[in-house]
Amino acid sequence: MNGQKVCVGLSGGVDSSVAAYLLKKQGYDVFGIFMKNWEDVDGSCTAEKDFEDVLAVAEMLEIPCYSVNFTKEYKERVFSHFLKELKAGRTPNPDILCNREIKFDVFFKKAKSLGASYVATGHYAQSQDGKLLTAADGNKDQTYFLHAIDGSLLPSILFPLGNLTKPEVRALAKKADIPVHQKKDSTGICFIGERNFTHFLRDYLPYSPGRILTVEGVDVGQHIGIAYYTIGQRKGLGIGGPGEAYFVVEKDAEKNVLYVAQGETHPALYAEKLIAHSPTWLHTPPSFPHACHAKIRYRQPSQACTIYEENGKLSVIFKEKQRAITPSQSIVFYDGIECIGGAVIENAQSTASLCSPLPTQEALL
Repeated sequence: MNGQKVCVGLSGGVDSSVAAYLLKKQGYDVFGIFMKNWEDVDGSCTAEKDFEDVLAVAEMLEIPCYSVNFTKEYKERVFSHFLKELKAGRTPNPDILCNREIKFDVFFKKAKSLGASYVATGHYAQSQDGKLLTAADGNKDQTYFLHAIDGSLLPSILFPLGNLTKPEVRALAKKADIPVHQKKDSTGICFIGERNFTHFLRDYLPYSPGRILTVEGVDVGQHIGIAYYTIGQRKGLGIGGPGEAYFVVEKDAEKNVLYVAQGETHPALYAEKLIAHSPTWLHTPPSFPHACHAKIRYRQPSQACTIYEENGKLSVIFKEKQRAITPSQSIVFYDGIECIGGAVIENAQSTASLCSPLPTQEALL
């Protein structure tokens, strides 16, 4: 360490605060940067309060702290993509894009321009010998969200919380009397926060009502717009009736139809294969076919699979069928505890997921 300069991305939460605390104890010359990535006119955004918390932590740790505004970059490089994908009937993950485009691009470059030898965050992950490794706390591991960053940056990135569990981080914060040690973790998509997703989204994507059909082609109701639903969703469909609950199994943007099936174990919810595009590898791509493990959503136990390459896209076949494979979400690959990269899910492939064609207008009358 020997006083090497490190910039910590401070969010006002307990994780990034403890990261800064640990690095200072280890002898680094620490300074913080607070990123403002979103602005709201209705006061729903917590950025102002979060920055107050950052200043309190910085004062307690006796470290310099700066605020930078990346709202323009965020809207252009993250939020616009988010809306475009939703409108197309897909379900994007803005947190993955935020890490790649903001935290480990424009923020990283800003930190370097201020003289930082290293950049650190409060992510639960580990970086060793230039490799991205899973965190000690399997329940909090965040490598899923980090798989798409530029792997060449890893030697300059520090994850101080990688060998700690969340309870240990909380205990450290309390023992050190860090001002935010009791602050609750943020949940959900960062720019939506605690707000209702539907209420937030309708300001950007107007309702576009259409029909809800079962996989057998039976009309069971009306949706408010396919952008407002995701594969595997049960709540908020507004349809009921005898038997088991309905679940979303497919979205047809072109026809504006939402397909559902009854029962959480319905075959239409499961598939053993998916196609993914835009693969990103933290280092050299593996040789194909490649047997490894993968996750199709955060906190999912890793699943055994084999990756094949087909015309620039990836074909992934799982050992066991996967539930609710969702287009535009990411599939992330692991060799043991090393995260090697990932790709964007294009579609699931299983004969059981094929929905009946949309009935003709005459048939609906």
